[in-house]
Amino acid sequence: MGGVLSLASPKCRTSEYNEVLNNGSCKRQKTSSIFYDEESPRLIPFLPDELSIQILARIPRCCYFNLSLVSRKWKETFESAELFKVRKDFGSTEEWLYVLIKDKADKLSWHALDPLSRNWQRLPPMPNVVCADESKRGLSGFWLWNVVGPGIKIAEVIRSWLGQKDTLDQMPFGGCSIGAVDGCLYVLGGFSGATTVRCVWRFDPISNKWSKMASMSTGRAYCKTSILNNKLYVVGGVSQGQGRLTPLQSAEVFDPCTGTWSDVPSMPFSRAQLVPTAYLSDMLKPIATGMTSYMGRLFVPQSLYSWPFIVDVGGEIYDPETNSWAEMPTGMGEGWPARQAGTKLSVVVDGELYAFDPSTSADSGKIKVYDHKEDTWKVVIGKVPVADFTESESPYLLTGFHGKIHVLTKDANQNIAVMQADVQDVLGSPLNSTSVSAQSLHEHSDSSETVVWKVIASKDFGSAELVSCQVLAI
Repeated sequence: MGGVLSLASPKCRTSEYNEVLNNGSCKRQKTSSIFYDEESPRLIPFLPDELSIQILARIPRCCYFNLSLVSRKWKETFESAELFKVRKDFGSTEEWLYVLIKDKADKLSWHALDPLSRNWQRLPPMPNVVCADESKRGLSGFWLWNVVGPGIKIAEVIRSWLGQKDTLDQMPFGGCSIGAVDGCLYVLGGFSGATTVRCVWRFDPISNKWSKMASMSTGRAYCKTSILNNKLYVVGGVSQGQGRLTPLQSAEVFDPCTGTWSDVPSMPFSRAQLVPTAYLSDMLKPIATGMTSYMGRLFVPQSLYSWPFIVDVGGEIYDPETNSWAEMPTGMGEGWPARQAGTKLSVVVDGELYAFDPSTSADSGKIKVYDHKEDTWKVVIGKVPVADFTESESPYLLTGFHGKIHVLTKDANQNIAVMQADVQDVLGSPLNSTSVSAQSLHEHSDSSETVVWKVIASKDFGSAELVSCQVLAI
């Protein structure tokens, strides 16, 4: 196996070879009669392919790209669903973090992090064409996946709900949402100029390619996504209509097995109906500010918004068994921490629901956990050392993998850093005994508790900003 995995030149592969330098040239002296060529009938000589695949399935994913260069057959194997099915059967799946960033030119790019090797890989660029049947104008000059530019913040976009039509006409394509299901990334909807679109694109990390999927039934931007029973749910967002943005209560679900979308009952926004006057009812617009799959249901926190005011009005829960919505428990909805209009960061780790609370400081935050028995949010990590980037639209992100909470932010050197906290240590022992260390971000501790974060990976992406992230287990 050592010779097979040595990645010798495709023209000449031996199980063993010695390199001899002679006048600046390299001669390879064969020490074995085994010769590997492109037409070899087997993946590994003298072994049946079934056994060879079982061997290759145990190799870390970070090696797959280089190993795929061994031969055409190896490349086909490392891009086959069969190999990854064997990995799953063996329990060899790995959780990788996929991060979406935006550069100064407002172009998006995906980057994958292998937390074990700490290696970053850049994904192929997303398609940059708008579906012809969804663009009301000739907007081919816009990049499909541009996000809202530095001069146009989410709050300013939402402000156009009040009738400021000129903002929409000048806005580049943006507002796409991100989801992940069945081991693939999905990019959904968004704007093309002043038009919301229904387009859906999928990235398959096995084939390393993007492909167009069935479009959503409704064009929407800034919608919320989550996974339940291996299906991708999309709720809320906004749609362009009558010259301005209109909030959506509708929801739909995508089944990756059939590749089709189905309708889900619309969110009632029952708490939003309790506004005391018709004037406030017309001015305050209900929006879904997040969505999390928790305890077999979908939890959607909601708010009423009118620039520059935002009022939390609890939220609603979707139960797939009854195919209906119910009001969220009072303590859960009213205490769900919010970062800014349109964003509530939450993640489920080991069955527990966590949320990021930015508190009142620009350079720190808290992690809270929801106690469903007492219907209240409790602080489990007193301070999270996030940098002060008030001008950034997404200064930090919250995610979870390897059974731990992770926060993405920028460090003092403007590098994007992935910080890790051990959930079991935090919950199972006093905070002052948590054993982690901070690197490249400042250490934080105080007299009453010690909350220290470990930076597991960081990378210099220049002036790029965080947009979103997802975790895939493959």
